[in-house]
Formats: sequence, structure tokens, C-alpha cells
Amino acid sequence: MSIVITDEVLQTIQMSDKELIQEIAILLFEQERFTLGQASHFVGMNQLEFQRLLASRKIPIHYDIAEFTEDIKSLEANNWR
Repeated sequence: MSIVITDEVLQTIQMSDKELIQEIAILLFEQERFTLGQASHFVGMNQLEFQRLLASRKIPIHYDIAEFTEDIKSLEANNWR
């Protein structure tokens, strides 16, 4: 399934497509639906960059052993490890 966000919608909300993607990732991370790795991958940032984005908004990082294990599996599945 694909979602198309029109330029009209982006103009209405006064955001770029990159900013909207970041907002979605942050929201899903805060709701603990995305791990740190998933959220950073979604926005095309490395984890440190995404952590800085979270820090700039004073959003705490929740990262436990289960998320670490999941991120390792994701890295291996994508041949990034």
C-alpha cells in the first residue's frame, strides 16, 4: 500500500515531505510503535542523527534489550551488519 501526500496538502500544513516523514517517525517512536532503529531508517537518518532530532525536542529515548535485539536482526536482514 502506498500513500500519496499531494503538494496541496503539504502547502496546507506548511511542511515539506521530509518534515512530514520526520513527524510521523517521531510520533510512532513516542508511541513505541517504532524502535529507534526503525524510526531512523524510516526518515533516512542514522541513529545518532535521529537521537539528536529527538533531543532537540526533549523527547527521551526508550531503548531496551528487546529493541536492541530487534535492531540487530534488522541490520542482519538488510546485510548492514
